[in-house]
Amino acid sequence: MPSVPFHYVDLRAFCYATEDEKRVAGALRTFLPEEVEIERATSEGHHGDRIVVLSARVERADEMRHVLDRLSDLDTAQQLADELDERVDDNCSLFLRLDKQAAFGGDVRLGDGLTVRAKVEAYPATKEKAVENAREALETFIAEK
Repeated sequence: MPSVPFHYVDLRAFCYATEDEKRVAGALRTFLPEEVEIERATSEGHHGDRIVVLSARVERADEMRHVLDRLSDLDTAQQLADELDERVDDNCSLFLRLDKQAAFGGDVRLGDGLTVRAKVEAYPATKEKAVENAREALETFIAEK
């Protein structure tokens, strides 16, 4: 099993009043191991509409491998690896947005609706080192497919 150069991975989705919360949770669950709990917070939109924020954090290596394994199912996984310079910030966090509707159907595609934030291990903690570590991890998972 490859090592996982991440401290944690956060996944988040907004469930708007027009959406079924169980379906949005199911979309999020596409990327999560069964034992990981999804947290729920209720908020209010600008016009008073209900917004439920569903989120989960994975910190154990096996859990993060599960998330990375699902992300490596992206048809554009190599493109993602090539775009890491734009997707990693100066705080060594990797950001992705995934298609919520596709995830509900079990597919993995870049799009809107689900947000992934992964804190990349980097010593020294520089963007360049974080990009290098994230690229190596993604390419390893892609090669294993």
